[in-house]
Amino acid sequence: DIMSLLNSSDFSTFLVTGILGLEDMHMWLSIPFSAIFLVTLAGNITIMLVIWTERSLHVPMYLFLAMLAASDLGLSISTFSTMLRIFWLEAREMSFPACFTQMFFIHSFQQFESAVILAMAFDRYVAISKPLHYASILTSGVIAKIGVAILVRTMAVQVPAPILLRRLHFCRSNVLSHSYCLHPDIIKLSCSNTRVNSVFGLFVVVSTLGLDFVLILFSYVLISKTVLKIASFGGRLKALNTCISHLSAVILFFTPMICLSLLHRFGPKLPSHVYVLIANMHFLIPPVMNPIVYVVKTKQIRDKVIRIFLKKRSGETHP
Repeated sequence: DIMSLLNSSDFSTFLVTGILGLEDMHMWLSIPFSAIFLVTLAGNITIMLVIWTERSLHVPMYLFLAMLAASDLGLSISTFSTMLRIFWLEAREMSFPACFTQMFFIHSFQQFESAVILAMAFDRYVAISKPLHYASILTSGVIAKIGVAILVRTMAVQVPAPILLRRLHFCRSNVLSHSYCLHPDIIKLSCSNTRVNSVFGLFVVVSTLGLDFVLILFSYVLISKTVLKIASFGGRLKALNTCISHLSAVILFFTPMICLSLLHRFGPKLPSHVYVLIANMHFLIPPVMNPIVYVVKTKQIRDKVIRIFLKKRSGETHP
C-alpha cells in the first residue's frame, strides 16, 4: 500500500512543522511573530551599534554584551527564517542541504551564546572580587582571545555534525517536529544506524552547554562568597545589582533547555506541542528579551539609546 511504499523509500526533502492544531490561524499568528522578530532585530542591532560607535563603552562588560547581541541576532534570523515562511506562504519543504545548513547555524549560535554568557559570568566575578585589577586582567587583548576561543570551540564541535548527517538515509518519515531543523529532531527520522550521531550530539551538549552552565554556577558561588565579605548591606546590594542583567540572561537561556531535558527524561508523557513550545521559548525568547533587559537595567546603554532617539527627533523637528 501507499504507506509501506513511503516507508521503504528514501526522501530528498524535509517538511518543517508549524504550530500543531493552529494551522488555520498561521496568517494571524504571523503578526505577533513578525512583531517579535522586528523587536529582536531592532534591539540587538541598536545595542551593537551603540557599543560600536561609543568609545566609552569599549570595556569588557559591553564588548561581551555586543557578542551576546550578535549571537542573539544570528539565532533569531536562523530560526525565524523558516517560521515566517510557514506562516506567510505555507512553505514547509526544505532540501537536505538547506536543513543541515540551518541546523548548523542554529546550534552554532546557541553554543556561541552559551560561551559568551559564561565569559560574562567571569567578567562579573573579576569586577566584584578584584575591582582594582579589573582593567589589567581583562584587557582588550584578553577579550579578543576569549572571542577567538569561543569561535574556535563552536566551529570545532559544529562542523562535524552536518558531515555525519550526510551519511544517513531517511526513509521512515520526513516530517520534523519543529518549524526549523534541529540535530536531535533530524536523527530521529533516519532509518540508518545513528549511534555515532547520537553519541556525538550528547558529547557536544555536555561539553559545551552543560559545562558552561556548571561553570556559571561555580562563578556565582565565588561571587556570593565575595559579596558576603562586604561589610555594608548597601555595598552588597550594589555589587549584586551589577549582576542582575547577566542573571536574567542566564535564566532566559538555560531554564527552557533544562526544563525540556528534565521533561524528556523524568517527566510524564506530554503532548508533543508542549515540547515544541518549550523549545520555541529556548530559541525565540532570549534574543528578544536580552536587549530589553540590558537597556532597562544598564544606565550607560539606556542613556546612549535615549540620546540617539532624541537626536533623531530633534533632527526631524528642526530640518
